[in-house]
Parts: sequence; structure tokens; C-alpha cells
Amino acid sequence: MLNIHVTICDRPYRLKVRPEEEETVRKAARTIAEKIKELQGMYSGSDKQDHLAMLLLMTMVERPHTQVTATEDNSALDAAIDALNQQIAEALQS
Repeated sequence: MLNIHVTICDRPYRLKVRPEEEETVRKAARTIAEKIKELQGMYSGSDKQDHLAMLLLMTMVERPHTQVTATEDNSALDAAIDALNQQIAEALQS
């Protein structure tokens, strides 16, 4: 596992990722930063937390609607999301 740092909404996050996931995670962080800048231009009176919430909402709405089934892929995705949520919670506590 690699220790990497990414910044989202001016907050640094330290993550442990597999080497093959590093570029994907860094690209996701860059994409989030770009989309946050776009939202800041559209809604200048909001704070970054508002922009992040809007980005999440927009992403979920734009996501194709698919039927959720109990597959190995979904289990792996759920595990990855749980791990990221825990890392974010730990970063916020420190």
C-alpha cells in the first residue's frame, strides 16, 4: 500500500491506496477540484461545503440508473467506499 496525500476543498487527506489505484485516486481529486471551481463561478455566495454537497448531488443525479445486485464488484465497491469514509472520518478527527 502507498501513502498518498490529496486535497479536496482545501483540506488535505492522507490515504492508503494500492499502487495501481494511485493515478485513479489522484485523477478523481483533480476532477473534484475542477468541478468545485466551476460551481464557485456559478454560485459565488456559497462556501466550499455547499459546493461539495452540490457536486455530490449532481454526480448522483447524472449517474446512470442501474439495478443494484449483490455481485462481487458491488461488494468490492462497498468495501472501498467504507474504507474511504473511515479515512475521511479519521482525518477530520485529527
